[in-house]
Amino acid sequence: MVEHVTEPGWAEVERYLTDVVVRPDAAHQRALASAVEAGMPPIEVAPNAGKLLRMLVQLSGAKRVLEIGTLAGFSSIWMAQGLPDDGTLVTCEFLQQHADVARANVDAAGVGHKVEIRIGAALDTLPMLAGHEPFDFVFIDADKQNDANYLEWAIRLGRAGTVIVMDNVIWDGAILEPERDRLNAPGIVQALEMLGNDPRLDATAIQTVGSKGWDGFAVARVR
Repeated sequence: MVEHVTEPGWAEVERYLTDVVVRPDAAHQRALASAVEAGMPPIEVAPNAGKLLRMLVQLSGAKRVLEIGTLAGFSSIWMAQGLPDDGTLVTCEFLQQHADVARANVDAAGVGHKVEIRIGAALDTLPMLAGHEPFDFVFIDADKQNDANYLEWAIRLGRAGTVIVMDNVIWDGAILEPERDRLNAPGIVQALEMLGNDPRLDATAIQTVGSKGWDGFAVARVR
């Protein structure tokens, strides 16, 4: 397994940008604190990434957002805040405990009326969304082994113009040496190859550093 190492300077710069530019509100802070209290792993997006998601939702004009991987609802809150009042965010969470914490957090943030939480393995719950109105924006941040499967569902449940964001696509450089993390890295590589080769997608990927270590995200648009 890859050890996600953070340099002190990366984290300090991130804290500075968070305080000066991002300025999370009380709802975001509550979600982070509740995750710690519930014993969840600290794997939610960084605040600057959360605000980027909110802005991408706004810039894309999305009214329907799909999230794969809820945790405590930190990213859910950011994206729901970017939706109009009649917008909808459907988020898929494997564990009931996490879903319960997330529900309390999105409700406390005042965006609960926009958020629907689907509980169970995403590959079981995603097919249930087929045949309904397509999603305008999809955020993938769950188990990395299934990244390519989630990407396929994002395309199926989207439309031409749907924006897809996939987190954790660098994985401390393990995409160049998948044997360093045989559980996660091969799935990430498979998804990256799909992003580059699938004719249904136009995509790019950006590497980042910060409190979560050396990582990055991909952004794609369904053709």
